[in-house]
Amino acid sequence: MPVNLPPLDPEQLSPIAGVRIGIAQAGVRKANRKDLTVFLLDDGASVAGVFTRNRFCAAPVQVCREHLVAGSAVRALVINTGNANAGTGTAGLAHARQTCEALAALLQCAPTQVLPFSTGVIMEPLPVDRIVACLPAALADAQAAKWATAAEGIMTTDTVPKAASVQVQVGGKTVSITGISKGAGMIRPNMATMLGFVATDACIDSALLPVLAKQLADGSFNRITIDGDTSTNDSFILIATHKAGNAQITSLDSADGQTLVQGLMQVARQLAHAIVRDGEGATKFITVQVEGGRTGEECLQVAYAIAHSPLVKTAFFASDPNLGRILAAVGYAGIEDLDQGLIELHLDDVHVVSQGGRRAEYREEDGQRVMKGSEITVRVGLGRGTASDTVWTCDLSHDYVTINADYRS
Repeated sequence: MPVNLPPLDPEQLSPIAGVRIGIAQAGVRKANRKDLTVFLLDDGASVAGVFTRNRFCAAPVQVCREHLVAGSAVRALVINTGNANAGTGTAGLAHARQTCEALAALLQCAPTQVLPFSTGVIMEPLPVDRIVACLPAALADAQAAKWATAAEGIMTTDTVPKAASVQVQVGGKTVSITGISKGAGMIRPNMATMLGFVATDACIDSALLPVLAKQLADGSFNRITIDGDTSTNDSFILIATHKAGNAQITSLDSADGQTLVQGLMQVARQLAHAIVRDGEGATKFITVQVEGGRTGEECLQVAYAIAHSPLVKTAFFASDPNLGRILAAVGYAGIEDLDQGLIELHLDDVHVVSQGGRRAEYREEDGQRVMKGSEITVRVGLGRGTASDTVWTCDLSHDYVTINADYRS
């Protein structure tokens, strides 16, 4: 079960003016499951994306990048689950393009105005004929209030659908922000196997969207890790429909720009945290804060060394305060001139290490008390400067191995 992740309430998800969503059952991998989702965008909508840095990226990622670079106004997104269309060579590219062409023909737009997304098993041919045959059903299903069902339709090993929504006041107008994501394993930036789709009806200069999408990803999806594996298919898409009626935002540094950024970041982080809370086999949600670095980059180095360590993660699963594992991870993070005599370590309210050694007042029962909790904060001080950064992760349990061993069964 997910770690302290409340059930999704569809009534709490605001529809976004200018976005309709349809879901269908195409039988991509298994029968009788929602596995095909279509987003339909009104004319005038703006779209930007951030994608995996895995050089072995999937066919739909390659096609998405091509279509966004082409600069055509995006009219639709098409998402299938059950098959990643990755490791499929030229045939995979042809199948991704065929999907776009089929949906474009139904919508009477150009294929470059359609963005494709796939998630699921790698190195299996995409059953494109089933997807194409089911597109009319997905279009017929399209409605504004379909966000919760869409969250179900993009799941793979997720145990629960993931969605979030907020409303903010921008220039005296109510602006809605709603998003969905999927992911439970193979999670590690950049990006963190995840798909994320966030839409807002805010009026914002379209030129700001690429910068904003990267900013949101860097503050949320690029700060989570479950197992250290970077997927072939990771994609985060930001949509603005410009329907809210607020005065157009032309700077992210303006008061209205900052209000919108904060609302969008709230949704993006909620979605990112939901992925970690639903990590395959996870029983604990762990925040790793590293402070006192010379740069944010070296703080992230240390945070990821801790968050990726199987020894650290299994210790948390066992509630075993074997905290030397954390110090070892700090030491091998790659900071060549690190002074271990300056290291501080806290577990929640428990001060464990001071000046590089076990604090005299530390008692193992205090560490065990913290580690038995389902929400834990690891705080490391490097004593080198004023920079800081945060990563969110989970423990590593027996179930993680079971889920991934049985994934293709």
